[in-house]
Amino acid sequence: MRMRKKRRGEERLRALSALFVTKEDCTAAMKGIFGEDRPLRLEIGCGKGEFIRKLSRRDPDYNYIAVERVGDVIVTAAEKYAEDRGLGQLDCHGGWRSPDGTVYKNERWEIPLDLRGNVRFLNCDAAELDGLFCDGAFDAVYANFSDPWTKNGYTARRLTHPDFLRQYVRLLREGGSFTFKTDNTELFDFSLEAVRCEPCFDIVFETRDLHGSERAGSNIVTEYERNFSSQGIPINCFEAVKKAEKK
Repeated sequence: MRMRKKRRGEERLRALSALFVTKEDCTAAMKGIFGEDRPLRLEIGCGKGEFIRKLSRRDPDYNYIAVERVGDVIVTAAEKYAEDRGLGQLDCHGGWRSPDGTVYKNERWEIPLDLRGNVRFLNCDAAELDGLFCDGAFDAVYANFSDPWTKNGYTARRLTHPDFLRQYVRLLREGGSFTFKTDNTELFDFSLEAVRCEPCFDIVFETRDLHGSERAGSNIVTEYERNFSSQGIPINCFEAVKKAEKK
């Protein structure tokens, strides 16, 4: 379903732009972006941000980059994250209202670095990641319920296409993991075959019924995932780990 155009979307993004990183920030090795220097994790296609909010709370000893190509969607993700972190809320007359009552309308709020938490948002297409970040920048990469691109000739856009898998190999440190979840069986079959053919990855976990597996207890369930599960649709998942280079 196509998301309805956000009202005052650019204005809303500008108010919370302190929670975003630019492509220039990424190529500059993320200097000064986070209050504390921690290992990095990456989510590709964060949607409205429920997964990254819960993960960043559960595992606070990491910093996170949440990537989303649709501007209006990532605005929602940033706003929900800001609310979750006690940074205020949307004002009924437009703009973002900070906890002290100041309304930032069509202007950036310079949120103190120590209040920004451990998530930053990046508005870009996954295909652009190959030119960003240094090799081995991330401990983990996540892709949850990505577009299956079912039309003929569109498989190269899948986030588990071999071209993307090679990007993840470069972005991950040795021993780093790529975790993929989907409700789409055909996409899961395609993805498993692709990752098995990638010589730098070892699959350490796979299931066609995540909620009935040994990882059900540690699985972060979003509203999107609950909607599928409530219809009896099983959730497919695998985790692949980057192999150590042979000496």
